[in-house]
Amino acid sequence: MSVLLSAFATLVEQLAELLQPLFHASAAAAAIVLFTAFVRLLVLPLSRAAARGQRVRTALQPKIAELRKKHGRNPERLRTALLELHAKEKVSPLAGILPSLCQIPAFFLLYHLFSSSTIGGESNDLLTHSLFAAPLGDRWGDALGDGGVFGAAGLVYLGLFVIVAVVAVFNYTRTKRAFTASAGATAPAGGGDQLPGLATATKVMPFMSFLTLVTVAVVPLAAALYMVTSTTWSAVERMLLYP
Repeated sequence: MSVLLSAFATLVEQLAELLQPLFHASAAAAAIVLFTAFVRLLVLPLSRAAARGQRVRTALQPKIAELRKKHGRNPERLRTALLELHAKEKVSPLAGILPSLCQIPAFFLLYHLFSSSTIGGESNDLLTHSLFAAPLGDRWGDALGDGGVFGAAGLVYLGLFVIVAVVAVFNYTRTKRAFTASAGATAPAGGGDQLPGLATATKVMPFMSFLTLVTVAVVPLAAALYMVTSTTWSAVERMLLYP
C-alpha cells in the first residue's frame, strides 16, 4: 500500500506541476479533477454497457409480458425464465451499479493519500495544497472550526454542497425512473418477488446520490472533490447515454 500511495502521490504532484501555470495554488485540486475524469473515461465502456442494458430491457418488455402470462401461476419458474432471458440477451438488471463499484479503489486511494501525514517515510507535501482557501487534507469540520460556515474555507464547501445537491436531485429523478421501469418490466404476475437483488436496488439506488452530501462533509477535501466531479460527470453521462 505504501508503494502504491507513493506512486500515486508522484502522479498527482506531476499533474499539479503541469497545471500550476493555469490554476496556481489550486493546481493540485485541478489535478484531482483531471484524475477523476481519467477514471471515468476508463469506466465509460461499463457505463455504455449499462445504458445498452436499459435499452434492451425496455425492448424485452413484450417478451417479458409473454413469460408472465405463461408462468404467472408459477413464480419460481417465472423468475428462472426471466433470468434465462436476460442471460440470453447478455444484460443484467444490476449492470448500472458496476461503474460506481469500479471507482471505489480510486476513491479510497485518494482518501488514504490525503489522510496520511507521511508517504514513504517522508512528509506528505500534498497536504500543503488547497482548493482556494480550503486545504485538500482538511474536512468540513475543520472549515467550521476555522471561520465557520461562511468563512473562507466554509464557502468552498458550501459551493461543493450546492453542486452536489443539484446533481443529486437530477440523478435521483433519472435513477428512480430507470429502476422503476426495470422493476415493472421484470415484476412477476401476482405481485411476487422480482429478479434477485432488483427489488433492493430499486429502493436504494435512487438515494445514492444524496449520500454524496454526507461523503463530501466527512472525507478529506481531495476525496470530496473526486466525489463531486464524478457525480457531476454521471449527470452529464445520463443525459447523453440514457433515453
